[in-house]
Amino acid sequence: MTKAVQDLMIAVERVHDALHTAIRAGGPVAHLLDEDATFDVLPGGVGATGAAEVERFVAEHVVLPGDLTVRRTSRTGDRFRVVDEETFAFTHERELGWLLPGEPTGKPVELVVVTLTAIKRGRVTRARMVCAERP
Repeated sequence: MTKAVQDLMIAVERVHDALHTAIRAGGPVAHLLDEDATFDVLPGGVGATGAAEVERFVAEHVVLPGDLTVRRTSRTGDRFRVVDEETFAFTHERELGWLLPGEPTGKPVELVVVTLTAIKRGRVTRARMVCAERP
């Protein structure tokens, strides 16, 4: 692998990580997004298209549980995208329609979340989260 390809892979990871940090902090994300970026969360089928819409969706709908812990299981990527597999653990004490539809149960939950983030020219073009409850 050439140094140039390695540098591109590192740059892609930095944009990916900046997006995740901004989402977790509840901060602005539009500056990290391509104008036509998409953000999808499956299986709920929620999300948005376009930088302004994605930022609004994140601000209005992406509420994180107060006791959320995230543990990365794996990361792979290339010069265009990063794929993370993580475990989200939290207590389902509030409605999280974007992540775990249904009434709060008050019970501990563990989700396996696979996120694919595609990057082009230093901006996120697509972020797709696929979530499944850990058996």
